[in-house]
Amino acid sequence: MEQTVMGVYIIQTEGAEPGDDPEDIGVLIEGVEVLSALGGPAISCALLFGPIYCLNLSYPPELKCTLEVLQKILLKLNGQRLSSKAQFLKKTSFIG
Repeated sequence: MEQTVMGVYIIQTEGAEPGDDPEDIGVLIEGVEVLSALGGPAISCALLFGPIYCLNLSYPPELKCTLEVLQKILLKLNGQRLSSKAQFLKKTSFIG
């Protein structure tokens, strides 16, 4: 986890069955746990954007398109300004 630039983590108890509640769910930025004990993966993804905006961070290049779609299409934050890839996805899918 120390090498993770930005992401959501889920820690599952060893031997847990699929569908069991995870031990912890949180957000990492530059290998540092910035949020923990979150309610679920969906809320964790939404809360990932708080530190990004507060710290004025750029999206990592490998996650840029994924995070743009989450931000602009699914969360409808600044959705009028889409990259060409995000515009194509929005036009050719059920999203938005």
